[in-house]
Amino acid sequence: MLEIKDNLLVGANFKQSPNCSERLNQDISLLVIHNISLPPNKFGNDFVEKFFQNKLNPNEHPYFKEIENLKVSCHLFIKRDGSIIQFVPFNLKAWHAGVSIYEGQEDCNEFSIGIELEGADDIDYTEEQYEKLKEVTEVLLDKYPLMKKHRIVGHSDIAPSRKTDPGPSFSWKKYRSSLS
Repeated sequence: MLEIKDNLLVGANFKQSPNCSERLNQDISLLVIHNISLPPNKFGNDFVEKFFQNKLNPNEHPYFKEIENLKVSCHLFIKRDGSIIQFVPFNLKAWHAGVSIYEGQEDCNEFSIGIELEGADDIDYTEEQYEKLKEVTEVLLDKYPLMKKHRIVGHSDIAPSRKTDPGPSFSWKKYRSSLS
């Protein structure tokens, strides 16, 4: 059973990202699901971790030159095998949503938690990822009473003109029906 202690998910591997800041609004009420793979559609390496820690070597892949100046992070990253890495404590603002809006509120980073799934829009996610996402979501819903099931969204929902993730390969039905 997962739990949150001192703003960290017990059992997650913590790798601090510098890409975060203090929250102006401590009323965490939104969960945003993303996907990421580096290079695109490639899994099972440590490039995402390096990217979120500003340690990605732009010479290791041509795509990395395009993103080398981006400063982004998330709270949690769920790898294909279900292992979890936490980059930003929950009480801090991770820089995952960018320019975003939800129900009239701009800057979703301010009041949300961002979870990245190692994946791509058109590649199926693993059973291990769905199971860990379910477990993490239930712990978050319990910890943050303003975060409700109907306030769980994809990145595409809060930045539709810019983002498509978690994409059509993510089964919202499977995920939502797994939540108690």
